[in-house]
Amino acid sequence: GHISHTLDLSQSNVSHQLKLLKSVNLVKSKRQGQSMIYSLDDQHVSTLLKQSIHHASHPIEGEK
Repeated sequence: GHISHTLDLSQSNVSHQLKLLKSVNLVKSKRQGQSMIYSLDDQHVSTLLKQSIHHASHPIEGEK
């Protein structure tokens, strides 16, 4: 629910995407009561995401 609300996507769409990410071992899940908690499954993925976000925040040469 939190992910779908934050991204303004349907719960069905988010569930489908999380299932896909889980099937390729990019995320893992654990049940906590009635909620499912998702997290990155690999430290390398976390590093790549952080580097991508950092890179995207820098202006492209020649652009202002």
